[in-house]
Amino acid sequence: MVEKEEGGPGGISEEEAAQYDRQIRLWGLEAQKRLRASRVLLVGMKGLGAEVAKNLILAGVKGLTMLDHQQVSREDTRAQFLIPGGSLGRNRAEASLERAQNLNPMVDVKADPENVENKSEEFFTQFDAVCLTCCSRDVMVKINQICHKNSIKFFTGDVFGYHGYMFADLGEHEFVEKFMDSWEKAGGNIPPGILGGLFHIFSPHPRQRVVFCQLKEALEKAAPKRIAPDYFLLQVLLKFRTDNGRDPSPQNYSQDSQLLLQIRRDVLEALGVGADLLPDEFVR
Repeated sequence: MVEKEEGGPGGISEEEAAQYDRQIRLWGLEAQKRLRASRVLLVGMKGLGAEVAKNLILAGVKGLTMLDHQQVSREDTRAQFLIPGGSLGRNRAEASLERAQNLNPMVDVKADPENVENKSEEFFTQFDAVCLTCCSRDVMVKINQICHKNSIKFFTGDVFGYHGYMFADLGEHEFVEKFMDSWEKAGGNIPPGILGGLFHIFSPHPRQRVVFCQLKEALEKAAPKRIAPDYFLLQVLLKFRTDNGRDPSPQNYSQDSQLLLQIRRDVLEALGVGADLLPDEFVR
């Protein structure tokens, strides 16, 4: 049991200790305190956005702002579980607010109906982490640069039918890695049960530092020989979204399939790779 902490920032109340008991047992009290102090911006409240919102709220972040300027469509009423019936035509973020807040009253959940493209750099600095869905490539790159500059954790992802992607830029990250050393058995100092050969112990490795690359770099400087075809499919789909302001639709299959093939040729040519890396069948 985690007891209530008196005084000092980041204390966990008895109510929170009971609510997050399993999580605290899993990743520890300090990790839960960091979650409790985090404010997150989530952009795009379609199916994936709703799932991300649910997980963040249940995990116990300090605050979550759901931002989406689009209206609820018929597709949303079938794919987005935070939107109640009869919400057709309402703002998607505002329609999701009540059910999202009810998931965990201890989290400050807000809805922002504005377009993320109209937000200033200062707007993003109030958050500890930014998560984007449903955004064009240009918007993702721009916001990633803002987050990287201001040391804000950045995530983006989307789902396209059976395909999906996720990207994270966590800035600079320091960690201590443990590695295994092998030691020959020696005399009677070997614990019972391992008298047949080698045994292993974990030794601390010197502190290391990694700097995450930005999205623009990941999209422009990839090594084709080491990347699956899905990477090129992602590039094509993101350019389609940027050029047309929407995703490919089964209802417009004839027109959209031709656009996708044209975009594939342009994208792969710009990346300096052959069209055979993404066969024509991808449009299906």
